Amino acid sequence: MTPRGERSRHRLASTRSSVGDYLARRLPVVALVSYVTGLLAWVAVIDRWLPMPGVVTDMRMSDPGVPEAMALSNGVAGVSLYLLMWGVMMVAMMFPSSVPLFRLYSRTLEGTTTAGKATRVGSVMGTYALVWTLTGFVPLLVNSVVPITALSTEHGGPLLGGTLLLLSGYQLSPYKDRCLRQCRSPLGFLMGHHRPGVRGAIRMSWQFSVFCVGCCWALFALMVVVGSMNIVWMALIAVVLSLERTVSWGTHLAKGVGVVAGMVGSVLLLISLL
Repeated sequence: MTPRGERSRHRLASTRSSVGDYLARRLPVVALVSYVTGLLAWVAVIDRWLPMPGVVTDMRMSDPGVPEAMALSNGVAGVSLYLLMWGVMMVAMMFPSSVPLFRLYSRTLEGTTTAGKATRVGSVMGTYALVWTLTGFVPLLVNSVVPITALSTEHGGPLLGGTLLLLSGYQLSPYKDRCLRQCRSPLGFLMGHHRPGVRGAIRMSWQFSVFCVGCCWALFALMVVVGSMNIVWMALIAVVLSLERTVSWGTHLAKGVGVVAGMVGSVLLLISLL
């Protein structure tokens, strides 16, 4: 090969390397995997890829308490499918706003082998999904004690009003503020909770997941009351919790949601008493 051809080959290789580095910076693999996983989860929920056992006449899956009632009436199979459905819903709603933590954690693994990095990042994301899946036991337990379907049919106003007041009280509480600060500052969280190895990744993700549950549980309580498979409410709540955790005015939004929820909840309770 001539010297000119050799120089051209080196320039081409250098250009390809620069383009690859640029794409890696602009389109990090961890972010792409998280967003694609979240998108697929949304498609699975909207297109009903995850069937529920049993048939409920003259009721829709989006009605309050219906998915939970179907799950509880079909034993272990029903509960298992419900938890799978709930887990997919949580991935759809929570993964996009958790990308900053996933990305920052992956950056702390520079120098680790590709397999080791994939294992640890996968452990973080998998633990996060698992914790949110386990929260699906809560609406099942509540529905086993208080049938939401019957209660929403007979006393829909007071039920929704009371739930909104609960949401309002929590949104304005110091507990919400504490959990939200952890969720909004992934760098600060990593500096205080980062641990080496796969076990450390699982432990760190578990702790972060607990803060996330503490930040968002009241919003999901509202979602269960209005219908845990109501796509419109799912999307609205997902937008609210994502903005709370990611934008600069997220804390103000959280307070605003609390104030509005309190006003609407009070009006609904007053109307139901008249």
